[in-house]
Amino acid sequence: MAGFDKRAEEMSQAQENSFLKAIKERAAALNKRIVLCEGEDSRVVKAAAAAVQEGVAKITLLGNLQQIRQANPDVDLTGVDVVDPATSEKRKEYAELLYSLRKNKGMTEEEADKLSYDNTYFGVLMLKAGDVDGLVSGACHSTANTLRPGLQIVKAAPGVPLVSSYFLMIAPEQGNVYCEDGAYIYSDCGLNENPTSEQLAEIALISAKTAKQIAGLEPRVAMLSFSTKGSAKHADIDKVTAALALAKEKNPALAIDGELQLDAAIVPSVAKSKAPGSKVAGHANVLIFPDLDAGNIGYKLTERLGGFMAVGPLCQGFAKPINDLSRGCKAEDIVAAVAITALQTQLQ
Repeated sequence: MAGFDKRAEEMSQAQENSFLKAIKERAAALNKRIVLCEGEDSRVVKAAAAAVQEGVAKITLLGNLQQIRQANPDVDLTGVDVVDPATSEKRKEYAELLYSLRKNKGMTEEEADKLSYDNTYFGVLMLKAGDVDGLVSGACHSTANTLRPGLQIVKAAPGVPLVSSYFLMIAPEQGNVYCEDGAYIYSDCGLNENPTSEQLAEIALISAKTAKQIAGLEPRVAMLSFSTKGSAKHADIDKVTAALALAKEKNPALAIDGELQLDAAIVPSVAKSKAPGSKVAGHANVLIFPDLDAGNIGYKLTERLGGFMAVGPLCQGFAKPINDLSRGCKAEDIVAAVAITALQTQLQ
């Protein structure tokens, strides 16, 4: 099994293609500073070094420098700013900031002080204070542990009713017959468990924006289901069709259609049979899953069996860029997440 995982990692490292290179080049031009919170994880340490060496972003890595070097003797950390929350001269200032933000929610000064030693809280407070431009965490922490501080401290952007997540699914270098644009946006695959119709519509709309502004795709959005255009009847399908109507009402110009089965969404020949006349069916590049079960299973099948690179779960809707990672991520996935986090600083 270990040998298989190593071969899979080597294949993934070799698959960086023009699509991902373009994202990294756009990020590098911005010269943003991104904080990586998990210096205790060797993948994160390697990613920090690689991001700096490739010029993707400036990196602040949280952790104890001596322990990081001892655990990663072969990693060159030249240019990486390593900060230990336990000894940082900024920690007390951040604790006071946290208390001021959360005291109305019942947080005491003592609780704020204790939390300021936590790497993730420390990193989010750095972001809130403007000392970094974005944050990436989650390689060895749960999504809840990663996003809770973000929701408490940075919060959603003004006018955004829902923070959601997505994966940027990058096709392997040899391509994929159904991925005509080189990548997909999959959403929501990491955060909202069973979104309502209203929430699903918001996820579709912001994912289309992400596709255009981050991935450089002209969005064609498919609202996925186990039914295509009324081929089955169920309350779960009604949720999807209601979401479609709401999304169309809010953005009539958006290329969006549903409900569509996956094959009808991405396979032109199937689309001609199941959804004739649709401008999206057969050519979708933004796939909106009806719930977290479907989304999580879908991205992992695409990654493991389809050979796609899965970058995420990335977040959309925060006031400042905060991104989660899959605990199964590789160092190169983290570097890609750093690049996308830098690009998110430019979102309007």
